[in-house]
Amino acid sequence: MLQPSPALGSRTMPEDAAMSSANDPSSSSSSSSSARKDIVHVEVRLRPPHHHHSSYHSSDWQSHSVSQRVELFLRRNCVSVDCDARFEGKLWADCDPFLAERVESIRVAEAASGRLRVPIEECEFRVYEYETVNTVEELSAGDPEGQDEGQDLMAATVSELPSNSIDGTWETLIYGDDTKQRLLRYVQSTLLFSAMKVDFNVINWNRVVLLHGPPGTGKTSLCRALAHKLSIRMRHQFSHGKLVEINSHSLFSKWFSESGKLVQRLFALIDELVEDEKAFVVILIDEVESLTTARQAAASGTEPSDAVRVVNAVLTQLDRLKSRENVLIMTTSNISGSIDHAFIDRADIKQYIGLPPPAAIYWILRSCLDELMRAGVVAHEILYSWQTLDAGVGGGVDGQQLQQSDRDKRASWRLRALAESCQGLSARTLRKLPMLAYARYISASTSALPVGFDAFMDALQMSLADSLREAQHAAEGHAGTTAGSGPNGAGINGMMRS
Repeated sequence: MLQPSPALGSRTMPEDAAMSSANDPSSSSSSSSSARKDIVHVEVRLRPPHHHHSSYHSSDWQSHSVSQRVELFLRRNCVSVDCDARFEGKLWADCDPFLAERVESIRVAEAASGRLRVPIEECEFRVYEYETVNTVEELSAGDPEGQDEGQDLMAATVSELPSNSIDGTWETLIYGDDTKQRLLRYVQSTLLFSAMKVDFNVINWNRVVLLHGPPGTGKTSLCRALAHKLSIRMRHQFSHGKLVEINSHSLFSKWFSESGKLVQRLFALIDELVEDEKAFVVILIDEVESLTTARQAAASGTEPSDAVRVVNAVLTQLDRLKSRENVLIMTTSNISGSIDHAFIDRADIKQYIGLPPPAAIYWILRSCLDELMRAGVVAHEILYSWQTLDAGVGGGVDGQQLQQSDRDKRASWRLRALAESCQGLSARTLRKLPMLAYARYISASTSALPVGFDAFMDALQMSLADSLREAQHAAEGHAGTTAGSGPNGAGINGMMRS
């Protein structure tokens, strides 16, 4: 978030600013660190070209580059910048018509040091300009000789990057550690090694990432968001990007009898995309365990040998792509213990994506409430950060034992108590709670908007109880089905362990 001069106003609460300084000594002692610079990454989303109607000509573009004007704007108007904050054009509409016409939003993404707030005099800005597109195509891997006319299989989808539908996803994915930044640094490092012609036979890397963990934790969304962000950050090296999403289940559909050939045809189409060296191509294989477990099952005689050919064909194609400098392969799995060891060995990073911890749950719920307040569905209430509440004195999570000076944090404490009650739920489930709460407990009783904050929190708590109860019933039903699914009661779980 920007820390602007008084003329621009501020969206940061004073106590949050105070906490940032208290928790981050390096941000409050600029005099002692004036010589130090911190790289701050700034992503600038441009307006579509047809929005440009000013008197600026092409020569003006050369002398007034967007990146330079964005940095000039930040240095003139801000005393510090807060990371992971997005700002709309109205903030600079009056002071810089050039930016107002060409820039849709500015996001201060992150600082190399990991600090959340950086004094402006310590910033070394890296500005990335991008425009989003909406192009999505399908790759059909049907028989090119037409022997199976009308049987074309949609083997993959191809999205142009940066993608309008993916833009903003990165910021909504909240984890309890630096998972996102670690993945971003890894991929950028592999691309750097490739660009510098480092011999991958000496320094081994495959540019293969495996994200595994329980369903609903955002693995697929993280892959898409990472591909999108990389296409922005790597614009100096690649002019555009493509995200190829392969549904591994499709490789075992009606083409099963010739599925090995299907894989070859699919990757032949991908090869055509990769041939464009100015394109950064991300291949996403979702639920990769459906491929790799097939080879194990075939070896035990429970699957046809054609399944082995599918897996071997995929592994062979992945190995072929290793020499391509413009390719990244990302995979996801809900059942990591079932993945073939040959595939696991090829993954440079095997990152577990677990259920969100309480602090991440709080952030997710807070972002949902912020959006509902922005839209006018819920009455406005100030919600403080988890760190600010942690640093408070005399508070209680029930909001009843707060000192008088902390009474304004009551809503935040109540949200924190709810977040702590949500442990064990996935991010996907958490983001469904507000809609379920409104549909079940608000819409039937009133149509007046905005809904009071306390009333909506009551509805959220009841919706949470419903979700926990339904999850318990589902678990009990699954346990019963598993216990009676075979003569030895092995069922699905027993099969997965074998």
